[in-house]
Order: sequence, then C-alpha cells, then structure tokens
Amino acid sequence: MKRRSKINNRITSGFRRGFTLTEVLLVLAILGVIAAMVIPNLIGQQKVAMVRQTKVNINGFEQAAKQYAATHEGEFARDINSMMSGGQGPDGKPLAAALEKIPKDAWNQPLNYEYPNSKASNADRPAIWSSGANKQNEDGAGDDINNWSEQ
Repeated sequence: MKRRSKINNRITSGFRRGFTLTEVLLVLAILGVIAAMVIPNLIGQQKVAMVRQTKVNINGFEQAAKQYAATHEGEFARDINSMMSGGQGPDGKPLAAALEKIPKDAWNQPLNYEYPNSKASNADRPAIWSSGANKQNEDGAGDDINNWSEQ
C-alpha cells in the first residue's frame, strides 16, 4: 500500500510529460496574430522594392543608351537591336555592343525603348519604360514605370 501512495504523489506533484491542447492552441493563436500584423507590411515593402529595382534597371538602360550615343557621333539607337550589335565606328573599326541582352524589370519583363521619344516634351533622350506589376505595356501609363515622369 505504501507503494501506491508514491505513485499517486508523483502524479499529483506536478510531474508532466507534454503540453496540453489549450497551451498549444494559445501559442498558435499568438503566432497567428503576429503573422497577421507582419505579413501586410512585408508585402507592401516588396512592392516598393520591386519599383525601386525597376527604376535602377531603367537608369542602367539609359546609361547604356548614352554610352551608345557617345560612340555613335551623339546619335541614340533607333531600337534595342542596334544597341545589342556594336556596329562600326567612323573609322570602320568594330564597336563594342552597348547591351549584351535586353534589360528586364523586377517582374522579369523586358524593358521598352523608343527613340525618337514621343512620350515626353523633353524628347532629347530615349523613352524607356517597364510594363509594371500587371505586365501589360500601357505605353508608360497606368502602373508602368518610366524615365520621363516622376512617380
């Protein structure tokens, strides 16, 4: 009989082997509340980061267009393919290509290029734009990101 009382003491003295269902559900509820607060902020920051990355890509593309113009007597390329083939200089020597491949935006879509620029009043530089998050070319309008207007 003394032996049985030791077992009962062990059970009632607070010795446990795991978590109760209530404790597990409470932890899951707390994690759910934290996730509900954090995830919308992360998604918003991702969109901002993608727009910034696209603006950087457009700027890099514009610099390549300026480099092309510098080696081609101040004339910008009429299309992207001209920038990808170096062509020949005035002395007949081959020129290096300004671009190896068509630049892409943060949504992995090719950037658009137009010269002469019909999109802006200061048409002295090429128009370059991304199709934006919806991946539909709206000629620089809508959610498109471009190099001729502040967005």
